[in-house]
Amino acid sequence: MDVIIAGAGPTGLTLAGELALAGVDVLLTDQIADRRTNEERAGGMHPRTLEVLDQRGLADQFIAHGRPTQFGHFSGLWLDFSEFPTRFPYGLMLWQHQVELLLEKRAADLGVRVHWSSPVTDLSQDDDGIEAVVGGERVRAKYLVGCDGGRSTVRRLAGIDFPGTDATLTAMLGDVQLLNPPDRMLLFERGRHGDFSVIRNDNGWYRAVTGEYDDVVTNRDAPMTFEVLRESMLKIAGTDFGMHSPRWVSRFNDTARLASQYRNGRVLLAGDAAHIHFPAGGQGMNTGMQDAVNLGWKLAAVLHGHASDQLLNTYETERRLVAERVLHNTRAQTALLRPGPHVDALREIMAELIKQPDVNESLGAMISGLDIHYPSGDGHPLIGRRVPDLDVRTKTGRTHVYELLHSGDPVLLDLGANVSVPGDWVKVVKAQCDARDWEIPVLGSVPAVGALLIRPDGYVAWTDDSGHQPALSPWAAV
Repeated sequence: MDVIIAGAGPTGLTLAGELALAGVDVLLTDQIADRRTNEERAGGMHPRTLEVLDQRGLADQFIAHGRPTQFGHFSGLWLDFSEFPTRFPYGLMLWQHQVELLLEKRAADLGVRVHWSSPVTDLSQDDDGIEAVVGGERVRAKYLVGCDGGRSTVRRLAGIDFPGTDATLTAMLGDVQLLNPPDRMLLFERGRHGDFSVIRNDNGWYRAVTGEYDDVVTNRDAPMTFEVLRESMLKIAGTDFGMHSPRWVSRFNDTARLASQYRNGRVLLAGDAAHIHFPAGGQGMNTGMQDAVNLGWKLAAVLHGHASDQLLNTYETERRLVAERVLHNTRAQTALLRPGPHVDALREIMAELIKQPDVNESLGAMISGLDIHYPSGDGHPLIGRRVPDLDVRTKTGRTHVYELLHSGDPVLLDLGANVSVPGDWVKVVKAQCDARDWEIPVLGSVPAVGALLIRPDGYVAWTDDSGHQPALSPWAAV
């Protein structure tokens, strides 16, 4: 066995698919008995996540099951993605259970199935691998990845700390039916006692959410009932919208924590096991899936002998910075949601600022993940950023860059520089591109280059203007 993945949510399923695509032997486990299709936790996908799916030829499947819309926001102040330089200048309303079903099908098509009722209860490691107790049986593998949520057992067994800030509010949600629903798809308002939102689903259900500040339920296992949610909505909104027939109710808060390290030897963490935060801006599921795509190709490169084990250290270097920023902006958004005249005044100023195109672009690119820039040192401004999805012409016809990444291989895109790379560690594609300037979110217009090395996760590792050749080492530029 190459890799054990604990947790079959969006992060674990994405990672399983990435590893299986690369020919890695995967054991995907989860402690629960089956998929909880009634628990609609996350509800949307941002442009960068849609791009990541498009890099594997999957975006159309997800879009067919969702609803493209402009739902991006910063603390309830709406953002406009429509002018962003991407094929997906919008968010996709798609509930988590549907995301999981689509990702599970992809994993199954690649030969991976979920082992339910199979928690990881113990682990030990040595120089050669991991030995874990999975579903009561001892299993040996080369690596183990904990994608098992905010209360991660893998994180605890690996001895990784989870520092952060404690809760300042209690939020409640439920999927309910309404006798007197709002006249819009998404309603969000702040009031004297907190804030509330109501989101309409296509199948007649509504997501009702309330947030009450400085009223923190410290017992994470305290019972949550439909009546508690209904009373909270009445208190904050002045109406319960005639809610009835709850399908699911839950309680959460704004506790924000970040793993002290993403790796301990052969144990790694991804998704909520590595970072938790208030779901402001809908960044959680998106961040976890992108963790998985960053880690997947690196694990595969190490396991196939294309790179040393040290490559895995770059996973934490890159993705921890992303999580730090998510925790930072969600704390800011939480503060901006507080009731009271002082925050009211601040929100009025922020609302005016967001009307400025530069502010909208800066906040929108941050929330959507389009502006991620991994540390790259000196070099071309494209290095460490997502590759733009350029229209190009190859010997087989017209295509676009993300289609070249469907196989999950690194791609050396030669646009006229005639770069030679010995060995078979990278797919070389010779093409022509008519665009002389490439638009990059926030960065702006960048002159076209003659060649670029694109990592399997869609980020640029090298350009021919960088001053060194990729042939020196497969991932010298990573």
